[in-house]
Amino acid sequence: MRKPYSRSHANRGAVLERLIDMTNQQYRNKGIADIRKIPTPVQIQSNVRGKITGYITKGEWVDYSGVWNGKAVVFDVKETSSKTSFPLDNISEHQFQLLKSWREKGAWAFLLVSFTKHDEVYLLPVGLLERYWEDARNGGRKSIPHKDFMMDCELIQSEKGYVLHYLK
Repeated sequence: MRKPYSRSHANRGAVLERLIDMTNQQYRNKGIADIRKIPTPVQIQSNVRGKITGYITKGEWVDYSGVWNGKAVVFDVKETSSKTSFPLDNISEHQFQLLKSWREKGAWAFLLVSFTKHDEVYLLPVGLLERYWEDARNGGRKSIPHKDFMMDCELIQSEKGYVLHYLK
């Protein structure tokens, strides 16, 4: 039996992405950075007299990419409703590999992770993510504790007129 459609699950992350999009527009308007949302890939099944049907496909990219201070920037946006940790299975293997590869080539690669129960957003650099990722692969913990975000990651907030000022 199919589970009923969950509108709240489908829109999970939409508010956070809107805030990031607003911030990115502010960065563009001030000439600071040009960072854009990557559209969700769709596989078109048919186009009959302008009526298009299709389905969302698994993307090979991350949510955002662009340039800041002459440097490439790539990142993905994740949310968790857990109060205590961020599950690593929220990140797909291809997303992790793409972020890691771009970081190795000089880009600034990271995740913006929202803890919805705490109303907090953290910037998690890929270098730090990689430590947790490898530990989980070797049988360690499969999540990152919230307290580790508090100690090791930058809390992203509204400041200096920016909605979510993540470029500092």
